[in-house]
Amino acid sequence: MKLGELILCDDKAMAEITVTGITCNSKEVKEGYVFVCINGTAIDGHKFAQNAVDNGAAVIIAERDLGIKNQIIVTNTRLAYSDMCAKWFSNPADSLKLIGVTGTNGKTSVTYMLKKILEAAGHKVGLIGTIQNMIGDEVIASKNTTPNAYELNSLFALMKAQGCTYVIMEVSSHALDQYRVYNLTFEEAVFTNLTQDHLDYHITMENYLEAKKKLFKMAKKAVINIDDEYGENVKEGLACEVLTYSTGNMSNYSAKGIKYRPASVEYELVYKGKIKHIKVNTGGKFTVYNSLAAAICALEEGIEEETVAKALEELEGVKGRAEVVPTGKDYTVIIDYAHTPDGLKNILKTFKECEKNRLIVLFGCGGDRDKTKRPIMGSIAARNADYVIVTSDNPRSENPDEIIKDILVGMKDTKTPYKVIPNRVEAIKFAVENAHKDDIIVLAGKGHETYQILNTGTIHLDEREVIADVLKEN
Repeated sequence: MKLGELILCDDKAMAEITVTGITCNSKEVKEGYVFVCINGTAIDGHKFAQNAVDNGAAVIIAERDLGIKNQIIVTNTRLAYSDMCAKWFSNPADSLKLIGVTGTNGKTSVTYMLKKILEAAGHKVGLIGTIQNMIGDEVIASKNTTPNAYELNSLFALMKAQGCTYVIMEVSSHALDQYRVYNLTFEEAVFTNLTQDHLDYHITMENYLEAKKKLFKMAKKAVINIDDEYGENVKEGLACEVLTYSTGNMSNYSAKGIKYRPASVEYELVYKGKIKHIKVNTGGKFTVYNSLAAAICALEEGIEEETVAKALEELEGVKGRAEVVPTGKDYTVIIDYAHTPDGLKNILKTFKECEKNRLIVLFGCGGDRDKTKRPIMGSIAARNADYVIVTSDNPRSENPDEIIKDILVGMKDTKTPYKVIPNRVEAIKFAVENAHKDDIIVLAGKGHETYQILNTGTIHLDEREVIADVLKEN
């Protein structure tokens, strides 16, 4: 492809340069590549421009003059990178119907539910998200909730080639802030909720909210949880069609007559003068909201309500989301990705309603991430569980003991018994070996993850395997 087909060039000679690839990683540069200098949160790509040239880069895209031959200076290299990557793959997203889901919690569940419904209606669906990317039943490994622009457009191209009509995406605040989804058009965009998370990056909740709101400027329809305290703010000033959902407030779609059971929820979906009975075989109020969002998107895409209801009832649980681990014992072990204050509160409240004996929670907080949520999560754990085991999540470069100290600050004014076991494997072992009849043990934070990130590197850690090993020993 000629450079002029990828980016505006004032120099006619440069416009004729043959490009063999695009990257923002200087280590990936090969002969004839375009290297785009991205000023990231930790590393400024401009520092590696000369390395890229030495590796064979034909063109450098930068935000300032680097004194390098064949450089193009732009206002925002992130925007330029996204635009060039889309053009490199011949704008594959233009041939797909995109539905984006954003919010602090619930994104993964909503996307899996919606994928199930659309497939039940006969569509081939691509999925891009936290746990994994999928084309139909084919699984493709996922590194980030929303991939970078090159990987994203590569996925779009593959999904288009394999006959997908829809792509359901989790869209993270980082991706929106960093223009990874720049120039995309979404048939529908969903707002699930907004609670404290990622403040290490966004600094304030206002910045976090503003990043999320960018998605709705790219959407034809906005589907907004009006029960969330930020719902009205997201709704305000949108140019697209707005559809709201709720369990109690005035809204376009609502869940009425909700019945909560330990392993399911049932409700009447009320919309446009119609009523449809919905059952989902996962417990918790969050399941009502997640299934509502998925159902609305499907109905707005013209899917029959019978298909929607049947698909939701047949849906198997999402890995790492209120996942019940088979033990064959007289107690219950739940694995859940809850890693935010609101996520932890929701999962504990859900199972508090089901407990016959003790509700035990095992959790930690991530290192190199928002430190302010640590004591908040400690307080939530102590106030909603009968026993707390404080351990490590992904400590990354931080000292696990220091992270735990931050968590314990939030527990000092409570009387809930707790135990500190920094090693997560040992903590799980303690929880299982000391379980009583009818206890519910919630392992929070890791969810679908099968690894742990330590300051010495990443190790394999699948909580399901740890539980199985403990049960073999006992």
